[in-house]
Amino acid sequence: MLIEMALPDIEMEANKLLSRMTDNRMHINMETQRQSKKGEPIETLDIIISDELGPRPYENYSGGEAFRIDFAIRIALSKLLAKRAGAPIPTLIIDEGFGTQDNVGLEKVKEAINSIQDDFDKILVITHIDELKDAFPTRINVIKTANGSTLGMN
Repeated sequence: MLIEMALPDIEMEANKLLSRMTDNRMHINMETQRQSKKGEPIETLDIIISDELGPRPYENYSGGEAFRIDFAIRIALSKLLAKRAGAPIPTLIIDEGFGTQDNVGLEKVKEAINSIQDDFDKILVITHIDELKDAFPTRINVIKTANGSTLGMN
């Protein structure tokens, strides 16, 4: 029952972000019941992902599309948990995963990160992709050396 009450908020928040990252092409729908083979209702948690081709299994989306779906759901869950706890989430850490994005997808992810920046005190993006590194005003560069890693600020 608690999950059913939370799903509309998660779905709405995830779809707002997913819509931004896909030019309104993709959306998700979360269902808590489906019919069994016998035609009886059973409890479930199905996440149905659709685009202009209609609903398809998650496995049929590209790596870049799957990353955007995952990202949207993670952010939606984070926001819901913060709202339920009555406290803001001070820091969001996004660790890698950007290598699956083409140039357009990378731009959309950057826009999505910028669009949620007011929801967090700090957003840390960990990446090796130069185009993404340059998208943010402050950087901490980790440089490997023979004696260990060193840090540099930009």
